[in-house]
Amino acid sequence: MKLGYEHAYLAADPQTLVASFDREPFELTHNLSPLDLFRFSNLQHLASLYTDRDYFVASGAPTAGTEFYAVGHGDCKPEEAIERLGYGNQRILLKRPERYDHRFRDLLAALFAEVVRKHGPLAGKLVRLDSSILITSAATITPFHFDPEISFFFQITGDKRYHIYAPAAVAEWELEDFYVKGVVNIAQVSFAGRDPAFEHVFALRPGRGMHQPRNAPHWVETGDSISVSYAFSFETDVTRALGRTRAYNYYVRALGGRPLPVGDRPAADALKAKAMSIAIPARKSVASIVRRVARR
Repeated sequence: MKLGYEHAYLAADPQTLVASFDREPFELTHNLSPLDLFRFSNLQHLASLYTDRDYFVASGAPTAGTEFYAVGHGDCKPEEAIERLGYGNQRILLKRPERYDHRFRDLLAALFAEVVRKHGPLAGKLVRLDSSILITSAATITPFHFDPEISFFFQITGDKRYHIYAPAAVAEWELEDFYVKGVVNIAQVSFAGRDPAFEHVFALRPGRGMHQPRNAPHWVETGDSISVSYAFSFETDVTRALGRTRAYNYYVRALGGRPLPVGDRPAADALKAKAMSIAIPARKSVASIVRRVARR
């Protein structure tokens, strides 16, 4: 009997899920690996449906500290990269597979509902929810970076060592440098000098997974066989507002000020986020708005 998405689950200690959610990485278990969706022939077919968007193909990095976009990327389509997995260091990211196969949409909805059921209502309104599939050659490194969204990660096939740091390992000024750009993308930060006290190392195999908080820097190395992983990520209006607050703080720092860390004064954070939501679309002088809000 085939396992259907309606029977898919993720299992994590309830107390850990609530206490560590979006704060600290933690390990979990799941039963997604036997799903027909993740058969290699199905993944090959899925990759053939991608045209000029929703994917990223790159070579492996020589070291964890290599700049993310310094390695070769974009030289082939995902269906071609899949053919090279066995004799090259290929990293394939298939974004939003739920757009191409409704079964992934059903799986995504079921897993997200499970998180909400176990965690309780999330802060804020959901503004983005999507998934991704990562297909990687053996012995391949994904370099150090962080992502601006909350994620849950599931190892489907093969093994990988996931080196992930708590978000506290990243300085506020580094976050501000990223969020001022106003994009949803990977964030490049330096690997050198990170405090090892913040590092978690998860030895992932089929049936194992982990929670990745927003802004948690990480690098990954696959084992001695091809790896397939699945993840879903989401943002709420609250997490996006915190990004705008950090964008505001970027300008405070650029003007010589010393902004309070996000979270110290929630009311002030909300005012900053509102100011940035007005400033950026209207193309007004951000510096003048920062000075005006600072006087309140």
